[in-house]
Amino acid sequence: MACAACLHYYHEGRCVQDCPPDTYKFEGWRCITMDLCEHVHLAGDFHFVIHGGECMPECPSGFTRNESNNHSMFCSACDGLCDKICDSKTIDSVDAAQSLMGCTVIKGNLQINIRRGNNIASELESFMGLIQTVTGYVRIRHSHTLGSLSFLKSLRYINGEELMEGMYAFSAIDNQRLQYLWDWTQHNLTIRAGRLSFRFNPKLCMSEIHNMWEKTDITEKFEEGDFRNNGDRASCESHILKFKSNSTMSNRIKLTWERYRPPDYRDLISFIVYYKEAPHQNITEFDGQDGCGSNSWNMVDVDLPQDKEIDPGVLLSPLKPWTQYAIFVKAITLVVEDKHIPGAKSDVVYIRTSPSEPSMPMDTRAYSNSSSKLVVKWSPPLNPNGNLTFYLIRWQQQAEDKELYQHNYCSKELKIPIRISATGLADMEDDTKPTKPDLSGGDKGPCCPCPKTKEDLKAEIDDASYRKVFENFLHNSIFTPRVWREGGCRAAGLPPDRRRRDLFGVANSTLARGGNTTGLEGNGTDGESPEREFPFMEDRSKTEFIEITNLQPFTVYRIDIHACNQEVRRCSAGAFVFSRTKPADKADDMPGTVNQERDEKVEGSVLLRWPEPVNPNGLILMYEIKFRQGTEPEKHECVSRQHYRVHKGARLTNLGSGNYSARVRATSLAGNGSWTEPVSFYVTPRTRDYDITFYLVIIIPIIVIILIASLITALFFINKKRNSDRLGNGVLYASVNPEYFSAAEMYVPDEWEVAREKITMHKELGQGSFGMVYEGLAKGVVKDDPETRVAIKTVNESASMRERIEFLNEASVMKEFNCHHVVRLLGVVSQGQPTLVIMELMTRGDLKSHLRSLRKENTSSQVLPPLKKMIQMAGEIADGMAYLNANKFVHRDLAARNCMVAEDFTVKIGDFGMTRDIYETDYYRKGGKGLLPVRWMSPESLKDGVFTTNSDVW
Repeated sequence: MACAACLHYYHEGRCVQDCPPDTYKFEGWRCITMDLCEHVHLAGDFHFVIHGGECMPECPSGFTRNESNNHSMFCSACDGLCDKICDSKTIDSVDAAQSLMGCTVIKGNLQINIRRGNNIASELESFMGLIQTVTGYVRIRHSHTLGSLSFLKSLRYINGEELMEGMYAFSAIDNQRLQYLWDWTQHNLTIRAGRLSFRFNPKLCMSEIHNMWEKTDITEKFEEGDFRNNGDRASCESHILKFKSNSTMSNRIKLTWERYRPPDYRDLISFIVYYKEAPHQNITEFDGQDGCGSNSWNMVDVDLPQDKEIDPGVLLSPLKPWTQYAIFVKAITLVVEDKHIPGAKSDVVYIRTSPSEPSMPMDTRAYSNSSSKLVVKWSPPLNPNGNLTFYLIRWQQQAEDKELYQHNYCSKELKIPIRISATGLADMEDDTKPTKPDLSGGDKGPCCPCPKTKEDLKAEIDDASYRKVFENFLHNSIFTPRVWREGGCRAAGLPPDRRRRDLFGVANSTLARGGNTTGLEGNGTDGESPEREFPFMEDRSKTEFIEITNLQPFTVYRIDIHACNQEVRRCSAGAFVFSRTKPADKADDMPGTVNQERDEKVEGSVLLRWPEPVNPNGLILMYEIKFRQGTEPEKHECVSRQHYRVHKGARLTNLGSGNYSARVRATSLAGNGSWTEPVSFYVTPRTRDYDITFYLVIIIPIIVIILIASLITALFFINKKRNSDRLGNGVLYASVNPEYFSAAEMYVPDEWEVAREKITMHKELGQGSFGMVYEGLAKGVVKDDPETRVAIKTVNESASMRERIEFLNEASVMKEFNCHHVVRLLGVVSQGQPTLVIMELMTRGDLKSHLRSLRKENTSSQVLPPLKKMIQMAGEIADGMAYLNANKFVHRDLAARNCMVAEDFTVKIGDFGMTRDIYETDYYRKGGKGLLPVRWMSPESLKDGVFTTNSDVW
């Protein structure tokens, strides 16, 4: 049974568009009943809930389980923000804080004791930023990484139902880097019972503590003993520095501030300017800081001016155009234990950089909705760098490919180009809805693509954006800029496809021209030079959409989109797209009639002339003429573009006398035009009657001579090839007696020689490379085995001397091999006829035949080998080839037909008729004209005739 995925939901063995009544959607793909939903348990005692027709593990945002029963399966809407109650917690790490994610009420106490960590302020805010109420007390101690408590941004109430040491609702003890609590202008906190305790916080000024005392409405008396050793290492009596001037540019800000003179000028070391991007004006200096040095602020050290009367200042760069930055400056002074030195810092100010030219528009696409219009769409630039006021759209007709002008499409070898549809959104505009599921069908639902997740879609958008930006970078970095001349826009020496991305020179140039240029461009077929440049047009749009009109049919246009910023009167570099208009129905029709002209000097011919289409679909490739005499079948004549350009028509020749009719049609890039109305003409009889006998006397002898010469040439090459095959590969075999040449002279018997009487043939196994292969018995060829089943290879009686020598050569090659995964040679019978080669028997034949025998149509009992077995076979073949490689042999013909399968399914390498020794040079170069297995050969072997161990495993 096939496995199918439903487009919507699965219920009782079939696909449905929505869950039936009394069932609920579960996990986004199936329908279940309430009873089944009730028995789906989560960790602990929690159960799934039913809400909005779905069975889900928890109520959605804004809803909570019914208060009457915590185990209720139904949700009700919250009055405001839903409370999530969590128990007392001691936060000693970021991981511990993660357990409080989403908690709004701490039922008990909140203790924070974080001694180490890096860049934890933002993480603590994400995990604990929703806590509004603590019913007990809050204690912060030994948290040396905290610089402020702004991560508890939603904390509004500390009820003090349980107090630390029976008296404190909030305490901060030994926090070495704590210097800021909350921004009391925006934060409200109420402590309903208990007192405050701040001790050993060396960087926390008493002014911060007093602010908290006043803002939290504590009724208890302010006890000095609760606030010891705070602010010892801080400049708490800070002087407020005032900025005196600032000037902005698109990528820099220049600031100056008032001079600061502490009581002892030597105590002033330097200034530090802090700045960062601030989309909103709600930044404090402690945002994004922690005690381990992590800081979201950019810092610039500013040395003291040499002249004490000069105001200090700084130049901040590089910055982003049209971006708001939060900036403040702080004076760095000495900290001396025995005296208190006041510090100085400024308030946080917000300054926006000047606008600049925008980045390129994104995701540019175009499609054609008619033969004279193009619809262009795009997305706004990633970096507008100001207030975009309009988009500048420029377009230019493109010349057709140079090869189209040069080809003769009347040639039989060339085909008319396939019609190219308009690029861009043409296909995307089509309705491509998936097949609707058969609601009444069985369990075989329709096939449909899985929906992409938001992460997948975002990744695709980011990837497309990166590719466009990278492509633009390559174009702008590599391609040569266009050279502009007054009165024209032709690039010096550059073809149309190698121009800089800013095709019209708009980027970084002031918009001096006003008004739009519209109108019909010139004919796309005027002139024969494909290098011709066409005039360009322009228009403006305040939206990310434009429809360009008055275009040529079936013509490619390049459209450049520039984003323009009115503040700086500059436009971005162009994002361009190419698109082709649709073909017009009658654009390839001839505008007039076909005229005929007769030349009395040229008998049996007529010259046909016709006008070419005014605005064809792209480029006219050829013309076709159909003509007939009376009621005879029509004859066809093709006229190339090049021929028409020269003669403005075509001449029909070898016409007999009589009345004729002819019609013409043009063929463009978009296809065939319409036939013209037939034109009639009369061909007068010829005045001279040529003597046919004269032609027969001259032509027939010439034809006979050519045929005889061709026959002699063919016989010569056939005889040459036969002799070459007899002594192939360019090898000459010398013999003492040329009249009697024996293979025995080329092979010397050695220890592999086996007596013929020890061999017994039983049955045929099949036809080999040189002759029949038999199964038989051999005596004494294997040690400790009196009789061995073997394969006996023979050579045909009609084999040539070359084939007999190569047969023995294969046996000689196999003498070198002794590997379990290479077919072994057991012996050779070279004395007498026929010559025999004794090899180990591979009972299951070659691998190709063995695998084909396992197909269902060939057998019903065998089953396909499992994946593990197929991998085993591949490993055995690889082992055999590795052995040949190690012994400096190239096989040259590794294929399934040359791999043999033993009784135990072991696969071994066989057929070494093409194997060569490469011990000296590491490669073998093929010579001569022998046959080669081109189907399996590597590219370098096919090209250069070079074989290596690498080409063996191609």
